[in-house]
Amino acid sequence: MRGQDIQQEEWFSYKTLEERVPVNHPLRTVQVLTNGILKSMDSEFEKLYSRNGRPSIPPERLLRAILIQIFYTVRSERQLMEQLDFNLLFRWFVGLNMDEAVWDHSTFSQNRDRLLTESLTRDFFNRVVAAAGGYGLLSDEHFSVDGTLIEAWASQKSFQSKDGKGKSDDNQDGGNKRDPQIDFKGELRCNDTHASTTDPETMLYRKGKGKEARLSYMAHALMENRHGLVVGVETTQATGTAEREAATKMCKWNVNPESTLGADKGYDVKEFVNELQLQGINPHIARNITEKRSSAIAEEITHEPGYAISLRIRKRIEQIFGWSKTIGPMRKTKLRGLTNVATQTLLTFAAYNLVRLRKLLCLQPITAQA
Repeated sequence: MRGQDIQQEEWFSYKTLEERVPVNHPLRTVQVLTNGILKSMDSEFEKLYSRNGRPSIPPERLLRAILIQIFYTVRSERQLMEQLDFNLLFRWFVGLNMDEAVWDHSTFSQNRDRLLTESLTRDFFNRVVAAAGGYGLLSDEHFSVDGTLIEAWASQKSFQSKDGKGKSDDNQDGGNKRDPQIDFKGELRCNDTHASTTDPETMLYRKGKGKEARLSYMAHALMENRHGLVVGVETTQATGTAEREAATKMCKWNVNPESTLGADKGYDVKEFVNELQLQGINPHIARNITEKRSSAIAEEITHEPGYAISLRIRKRIEQIFGWSKTIGPMRKTKLRGLTNVATQTLLTFAAYNLVRLRKLLCLQPITAQA
C-alpha cells in the first residue's frame, strides 16, 4: 500500500537529543573524553572571566563547537552557526538543547579570539595527551618528529618590498588598487627585503628544489610510536632551521633520556644530532649522504635493531599531517598572525588525538570519569 505524503508540521517532539543520537555513534566516546577534559579545566576558565557583566558564550560550548568544526570540515564560523541551527547531532555535541538560540557568527568569532589564547589551547592539548597516558596508550621510549607547511592567508601580491621600491609596489593596472596586475619578473624577492602587507609574520618558503615559493607557516609534531598519537606541538615561521629548532624544544619537554627519535633526512645535521646526544636521546635519523656531504649519523647507529623500525614507523606522522590538511583546516589557514595559527594547530592536533583515542578505546569500556 502506498504511503501518503502528508507534510504537516508537528508542534511537539517526544524524543530528546540524547535519544536521537545512536548509542554506537563515534562522537559518543569523543564527547565523554572531551567533557572530562573540559571539566578538569573549570578553574582555568574561571580565571578568565569577570564576575560582573553579561554572560558570554560558555567556554566549554565554545571549545566543543570548534572541535565539531574540525571533525566535520566546516569551512567557516558562519556555516558552523547555520549547521548548529538545524543539525541535531551538532547541537547534542556542543550542549545546546532543541530550541536554544544559536549565536551570531560574529559574536562566536569574537568570543573565540578572546578566549582561545595559545596557553589555554596548549593546556587543553596537554590534557588530551594526559588522558591518553591515563589509559596506558603512550610510549615513553620511541618517538618520531617532522614538520609541515601551512599556507598563509595572504596572497603573493601582498609580498612587497619593505622600503617601497620594488616593482610589486607599483600599481600596474591603471589605478585598480583592489586587484592590480603585477609582473614580478626580474625582481628578486626574499624575506630579508620583502614582507607581506596582509600578514607580516608569514614568510616565503620553498618546500624543495623545483618547487614554487609560497607564503607559509610551519607546524611541527612529535609523535609517540606505539599508537601514533601527537605528544608535542610547535608552530613557527617557515625558515630553513625551524624544524630542527622546534624538534629540540619538543624533545626537551617530552622525550626521556635513552629514548629513540626517528626523523627524515632534513634532520641529519651535526648540530642537531649532537644536541640529541647531549640529552641522551638516540638519533634514529635517515642518513643524508651526497657527493658533497657526509652524514652526521654514525655507521654503528644504523646497525642497531631498532633503527630500521624507527625509520619505517616515523612515516606514520604523515598520516597526522594528511588528516590535519584534508579533514582539519591546516592546508591553508584562514587566520593571520603566528599566535592565531599556533592556536589553530594545537586544537587541530588535539582533535586528531581525540579521534584516534576513540578508535583505540572502541574495544575498552569507557566511563564519564575519563
